[in-house]
Amino acid sequence: MKSHLRWLGCGMVILAGCSSWDVLNVRSQSPDDLEADRVQTRLVGDLAVPYNMFPIRVEAVGLVTGLPGTGSDPAPSPQRAALLDEMQTRAVPNPNTVMASPNTALVLVRGVLRPGIQKGDRFDIEVRIPSRSDTTSLRGGHLLLCRLKEMAVLNNQFHEGHLWGLASGPVMVDPSSDGEEDSILLGRGRILGGGVATRSRQLGLVLKPGQQNVFNSARVANALNRRFHTFQRGVKVGVANAETDKFVELKVHPRYKDNIGRYVQVLRATALQESAAERMQRMVVLKNRLLDSVTSAGTALELEAIGSAGVDTLLAGIESGDPEVRFHSAEALAYLDRREAAACLGEAARSEPAFRVFALTALSAMDDFAAYEQLRELLAVPSAETRYGAFRALWAMNPADSLVLGERLGEQFSYHVLATSGPPLVHLTRNRRPEIVLFGQHQGLQTPLAVEAGSQIMVTSCGSNQIAVSKYAVEEADQKRVVSTELDAVIRAIVELGGTYPDVVQALQEAKAAGALPSRLEVDALPTAGRSYDRVASREDRDAAKDTDPRVGSPLPDLFRQRTDSKESGKGQPGAKSTKPNRDSSEFSEDRHPLKGFFAKMTGRDPD
Repeated sequence: MKSHLRWLGCGMVILAGCSSWDVLNVRSQSPDDLEADRVQTRLVGDLAVPYNMFPIRVEAVGLVTGLPGTGSDPAPSPQRAALLDEMQTRAVPNPNTVMASPNTALVLVRGVLRPGIQKGDRFDIEVRIPSRSDTTSLRGGHLLLCRLKEMAVLNNQFHEGHLWGLASGPVMVDPSSDGEEDSILLGRGRILGGGVATRSRQLGLVLKPGQQNVFNSARVANALNRRFHTFQRGVKVGVANAETDKFVELKVHPRYKDNIGRYVQVLRATALQESAAERMQRMVVLKNRLLDSVTSAGTALELEAIGSAGVDTLLAGIESGDPEVRFHSAEALAYLDRREAAACLGEAARSEPAFRVFALTALSAMDDFAAYEQLRELLAVPSAETRYGAFRALWAMNPADSLVLGERLGEQFSYHVLATSGPPLVHLTRNRRPEIVLFGQHQGLQTPLAVEAGSQIMVTSCGSNQIAVSKYAVEEADQKRVVSTELDAVIRAIVELGGTYPDVVQALQEAKAAGALPSRLEVDALPTAGRSYDRVASREDRDAAKDTDPRVGSPLPDLFRQRTDSKESGKGQPGAKSTKPNRDSSEFSEDRHPLKGFFAKMTGRDPD
């Protein structure tokens, strides 16, 4: 009898200790067996796909006023009828008389709303005159407030969708365009940051066919809310809401506000349901995959989706001898706000163009002073795109910081003079907001000098150490300011005499063309996505790796998105090979005379 009891007791001990034996068995499994076990962990992406991740175009018919006799009375058309109806709705007296004035022009207005844009956010506006218009130039004009909607023309009539935004502001025309040769450019313009979103674009996940039920919708929402949350009026709330059996609505987490594409990737890499033992088992697999440069990018996303439990594995990744593994590990750590990521990302931004745009964006998402220090150091490197990229990242991190706060010069554009070392650089923008950044104080102009700042202001030298800024306007007294040759003083004098942002840009362009501006001059020197990374060096290694794609295929972060054209939605996606900006009829020409046009690159910029 005692013998039977002894055997029974042993059996119970064995059964009770089964889970301990399972853990030991997991540790003894081969990598191939572990990889097979990974399939058992279902991720959000296995059930759902992103919704509303493409830009949408919004349009309006608007009226530009304040033109110096270059406008026209629009011919009968659906556009004229739409504008007339809008003016009557706003109780504009004598609308036909207003449109007939040579100082006004009917224009087509367009904006592009990025994915995840929130109510109150600003976006760029493009304006152009319709075909067969008699308007000769939009220079000096101001767009009156108009309402932006999704539009379509059917049966020669306009059909409007929902109101998405409002647009108004001074029209910026290519400042050096003039005469019949540039008639097309004179009929097009931009208003940087001239649009304001009146509603937020909804982001979400749509469940795949065969998975669409209330249970799965709730599972996805619960999984995401366990990992991510935001605050509303001081109350902690999850980012996901199971709205229907097919759709899960998403809120944008503040850390990913400038990188919506990565945010959605991380959400889809989140586990639906996973026990501690299952996570431990998966972590072993993920660590092996993270240390392989071919699989490190996707693995880092999964570890980022896990959260704090994935930090130790990512910390091991930044100690790898492979630069690619170090970068992807550091990028994920940055979005987990770990200060250990800062030094690695700073080095990636400094030395590897393929990683630069992602490294700068990740640094901007951090709240740690180590990231701030890395970005501040990058302001002095030789690379123009790295310097301005670091400036924009600092501005995204904290616009009120004294280093990047600057001032609103003449209530027209943002103006920043940075006390940085490194080669002197003048940077101009054509997107987001009108902005001039001087990298380095006490930059100067050389004499002799004679350039124009718009149609009314002349900038000329007075001897070897003074410059006269003079304004000549019809029916106005002549005005003149004599300043030093310092660039800062000249810019301020132009604005003081009523010069606009395009006027200052024109003066800088002409000074550069004449050899009077020794500083480097750049327009939108921004890092870009889709660049190739030289993963291997030797010929033997290249032959072995010929089937792998060394390009970084992550989406271009919103922080460095350059164009307002919806065609950019594919830029930076996997498979993108070209890093050159696209050009079409809606864009200002950049392939004219090398110094012609605000959008011409002034120095033949090289990535480094």
